[in-house]
Amino acid sequence: MTTSLQKFADNFCALNKSNLHRLPDLYASDISFTDPLHHISGIVALQAYFAQLYDNVDTIKFDIHAHDCVSDNEGYLRWTMHFNHPRLRGGKTISVKGCTHLKWRDKVYYHHDYFDAGAMLYENVPVLGAVIAWLKKRLAT
Repeated sequence: MTTSLQKFADNFCALNKSNLHRLPDLYASDISFTDPLHHISGIVALQAYFAQLYDNVDTIKFDIHAHDCVSDNEGYLRWTMHFNHPRLRGGKTISVKGCTHLKWRDKVYYHHDYFDAGAMLYENVPVLGAVIAWLKKRLAT
């Protein structure tokens, strides 16, 4: 992994509720952050998003499994996110696999996460999760 991508991955995995003030060390002020549920522009909005995210979960952890640099300033990370949310799946750990596409200059200015939002959220909501499981079973036959 290139030094820049390795450094970003290590620092991102070290983030927690008490050190979100470090986000401007990782991300450019004009960061464009996208995931299946959000599109966020700018470091101030990203800090607010992460603060809300960390306030709403009991734990969150990322395991980086693989990486690929496609140039000196662009790369991908494959990861698994593990988190506990008190209102999802009875507070039990939920694990979701995903991939992140990053572009950087001195800091990351483009961050796009790809993951199954249904596996992360919808399938773990009490009533909705049962309906989705039933639909999946019906569609598989």
